[in-house]
Amino acid sequence: MAKVAGVKIKKKAVRAKRRGNEWDAVPLTSWVKAQYHIHYLMESKSWGAKVREYVKDNYDKKTVAAINKLPNWKIDGKSHWATVVHLTLNKPEIIHTDYSGKLDVWIKSLAEEGALIVKEDKEEETAKKNVYVPTIQERIFEQAQAAADDIDEWLDGFITDSDNFDPKGFDFKSHFTKRGVTQAHARKMKKFYNDALQDFQDLERMPTAGQLKKMDEHEQDQWAQLKEGYAHIKKKDIKNYTTAIEELQAALDYIIESAKATRKTRKPKAKSATKLVEKIKFLQTDDKYKLASIDPSTIIGATELWVFNVKTRKLGKYVAEDACTLQVKGTTLQFFDEKRSIQKTLRKPADQLKEFKGAGKVALRKFLDEIPTTDTKLNGRFNPDTILLKVT
Repeated sequence: MAKVAGVKIKKKAVRAKRRGNEWDAVPLTSWVKAQYHIHYLMESKSWGAKVREYVKDNYDKKTVAAINKLPNWKIDGKSHWATVVHLTLNKPEIIHTDYSGKLDVWIKSLAEEGALIVKEDKEEETAKKNVYVPTIQERIFEQAQAAADDIDEWLDGFITDSDNFDPKGFDFKSHFTKRGVTQAHARKMKKFYNDALQDFQDLERMPTAGQLKKMDEHEQDQWAQLKEGYAHIKKKDIKNYTTAIEELQAALDYIIESAKATRKTRKPKAKSATKLVEKIKFLQTDDKYKLASIDPSTIIGATELWVFNVKTRKLGKYVAEDACTLQVKGTTLQFFDEKRSIQKTLRKPADQLKEFKGAGKVALRKFLDEIPTTDTKLNGRFNPDTILLKVT
């Protein structure tokens, strides 16, 4: 705003924030003063909070729930009712006559209005629950039926004009692409035509009178029913219709087999290190030698593992194969070099283990070499006497 010479611009007073409960500052000498203070010196959100607090303390849960369904402006914008609530709790005798005894009536009217919203919400929720949602299989079946409509229309040409019916006159590839037919649809569509294909294949191999005489009464009856059901179809037309259905089934089989060929192989989910070592048997702690095992999950990905058997007093070192790291499968250590992974018996285990604990990387390289006992190969198996000492 531009400054005007000789005119002082008065700054707008900023309402100071009160400390403590702002409702304590409301004057209780008269209705007018209390109403003025609440309306002009307090925020509207404080009015609604006051009313809601009063309702919560003085009415049942059903009423509270109903009122909470109402939009905020229904309550937050009513400074006069907030004044009534405050004075009801602190000085009811100065409440204006227009509002005296009417607070309960107003609150109940709010509850009735909110109850209608609650009722509508429940009806809407019930309606949603009652709406039938078809399963995935039902959707696939409906889509398969829709894709089969054009095929059925083409096959109907065999009935209306069998002489001009072309058993290879339908472009299945284009039709399936246009309709988005997948292997799931194809599997269901095959079932639509299986019975017809079976009937026409049986018609082609209809037994002779001599062959029928050798059959039992039930088989003869089955063939008689089939012959009677398709008596209106010429023998040459049977071959055409059979070819048409076989072409259709071959096209559907191609969809199914193609999907199998292009389907990505599901990769197994990688197991965590903790999961991989959960079956390992080892000794957590040993009081005699004052030893404690490391977390076995640290073995995964390590290049060396030191172990000590408290029963046999053997100290061993597993060394990973070249370009590999140690892994665990079940209860067995994998990918360790069998030639370089050895163990030796400690003659003075207390002293030698103390020395081991204080040894650095360089000292550990020759630690086993300096033990004058015979070395034996490690087999990758742990037992309840094995302490897992260290990994590198």
